[in-house]
Amino acid sequence: MATYLDRILDGHRATAAADTRRTSDLVAEALAQPPARGFAAALRRARADERGLGVIAEVKRRSPSKGDLAPHLDPGAVAKAYEAGGAACLSVLTDAEWFGGSPDDLRAARAAVGLPVLRKDFTVAPADVCDARIMGADAVLLIAAALDDSELADLHGLASQVGLDALVEVHDEQEVDRALAAGATLVGVNQRDLVTFAVDHERAVRVARAMPSSVVRVAESGIRGPEDARALAAAGFDAVLVGESLVTSADPAAAVAGLLAGA
Repeated sequence: MATYLDRILDGHRATAAADTRRTSDLVAEALAQPPARGFAAALRRARADERGLGVIAEVKRRSPSKGDLAPHLDPGAVAKAYEAGGAACLSVLTDAEWFGGSPDDLRAARAAVGLPVLRKDFTVAPADVCDARIMGADAVLLIAAALDDSELADLHGLASQVGLDALVEVHDEQEVDRALAAGATLVGVNQRDLVTFAVDHERAVRVARAMPSSVVRVAESGIRGPEDARALAAAGFDAVLVGESLVTSADPAAAVAGLLAGA
């Protein structure tokens, strides 16, 4: 039986296979964009300041597991609230079918603030990396579970070539090893199982032990509030990526500030 991840990846790979654009043209267009804002650097600065933790605040309309979260949100307004609350970076969903996002959401959020922005999507081909840079992203997501070793290394190298940071997402210690072998210096541990979509709140703490201190470490998914943020900071994480609890909050700025206060 196909899982959520299987169906999502099948769709993205079919779209990539039908894309007739030349990679060389896309690379040239990506290289012509203005300089990126420095996603990983912003997280390092946040970890080094008195707050001790960076918050990557996510613009997210819906999810496969929860359905609609904030389908009518204004990406620019939400981004401004996150910035006011002290977020170090933004994450913006651009997948339309499963998350209700779009490149326009990313453009609007980035234009409203001065924060670096991650394109949160299912990256499966070189065109996806180039498109991220062209639409204005400062970082791209590479999911280890969705890519083989060669794809992971090649897409990571391309991201670096066109000026993007690459957040390599892992779920266990074996995937940490794969990420490091591909050259990753920015690694996120997703506490949500991409097959069942269940959240394991201890996963990030366990997997953190396999991550060298030289990488920027990000905990993703299932972060409910200040107590979780405090535990993850104590486990050695430099940042947390938080979506659902922020985008559904009545006061997103205060919710971000609360995560930082808790850390």
